[in-house]
Amino acid sequence: MVDLGRRLTGTTGLVLVATLAALVLALGLDSSAASAVARQDAELAIAEAASLPRLRAVIVAHAGQIVVARKLRGANLDTPANIKSASKTVISALVGIAIAEGKLRGVDQPIGPFFEHYLRGDPEPRKRTITIGDLLTMRSGLERTSGEGYGDWVGSGNWVRAALRKPLLYPPGTQMLYSTGNTHLLSAILTRATGMSTLRYAQRKLGKPLGIRIEPWKTDPQGIYLGGNQMRLSPYAMLRFGELYRNGGKHAGQQVVPASWVQASFVARTRSPFSGEQYGYCWFVSELSGHALFYAWGHGGQFIFIMPELELTVVTTSDPDGPRDFDHLGGIYHKVLEPIVALYN
Repeated sequence: MVDLGRRLTGTTGLVLVATLAALVLALGLDSSAASAVARQDAELAIAEAASLPRLRAVIVAHAGQIVVARKLRGANLDTPANIKSASKTVISALVGIAIAEGKLRGVDQPIGPFFEHYLRGDPEPRKRTITIGDLLTMRSGLERTSGEGYGDWVGSGNWVRAALRKPLLYPPGTQMLYSTGNTHLLSAILTRATGMSTLRYAQRKLGKPLGIRIEPWKTDPQGIYLGGNQMRLSPYAMLRFGELYRNGGKHAGQQVVPASWVQASFVARTRSPFSGEQYGYCWFVSELSGHALFYAWGHGGQFIFIMPELELTVVTTSDPDGPRDFDHLGGIYHKVLEPIVALYN
C-alpha cells in the first residue's frame, strides 16, 4: 500500500510509535509487559487518529486479541454500518464457498448461461465468455457502472440487464475496470446457483458460523441484493471477517471459507489504473514495511486491513456519505495503519 499512501495524501508527518516498542526489547521486559506497552502505544496512536474528522471507529487485533477498540464518533462498535465497496470482498467469500459446495464450477466458468435471456441478440458475443474470475478481478471488460455511471445504473429498471448492456471496452480477462456492476452480476449468479437470496446465503454461510449479524441491504428492482455495495456490518463483525481470512478461512476451529480460496484471493491478478494497487479476488494486494498487506476498501474510509505475517487485523469505519476525500484516506494510512504496524514489525 506504499503507492496508495503516496497517492492519497501529501502529508509527510507520520505518527511513529515504534520507539517504545524498541525500548521494551532493549530493556528485556517480559512478554506481558511488552504487550502492555504495545497496547498503550496503540491507544496513543488511535488518540492521534481521532483528529480525522470523518473517522468513526478503529479496532486493532493482534494474534487474535483485541488491542484497541474505539468508537470515535457515531454508533457503537456492535451497530451495523454501511461498509460500501468492502461489500465486494464479502461477495467474493460467498463465491468461494459456492464453488467449494459445487454450486458453481469454478472461476473459469463463463457467465453466458446464467444470463442468456439478457444476452440473446447482443451483437457482442464475447460477453458470453466473461468468466466468474473476470468479474471477481474487475476484468470483465464492460464499461464501468461505478463512479459517474453509478447513478444512472441504479436508476435503471433492471440492474443486471443494464450492466450486461454496457459496451465491451476491452477483451474479457485483460484490463481492470473497477465496477460494482461486476459484483452485482456475481450476486445474481449466486442467487440463481444457490436457489436463495444473496442475503440468506450470506447469513447461513458467514453470519451463522461467525456469529455476526448480516442484515438486509439494498436490492435491485428484481429483488437481487446489491452485489458489492451497501452491505451493513458492525465494526466488530468486520473484524471477525478480517480475522477469518487472516486465519486461512477458519473460525473457532471451523473451516468457513476454503483455505485454498483465501490463498487464491490474495494472489495479485491485475492492477488498478486508479490507485496503482494490485488486486486479487476482491482484495487489494500490497505491502507495508516489508510485509504482505491485504485490504478490503469501501468508499469514504471503510477498511479491513490484514497482515498475516504480523498477525494483525485493523478495521476502520468512517462517514460513508462524504465526498471522495484523499486526505482522509491517506490519514487513515498514516495515522492508523503505519503506527500500528510499527509497533508489531
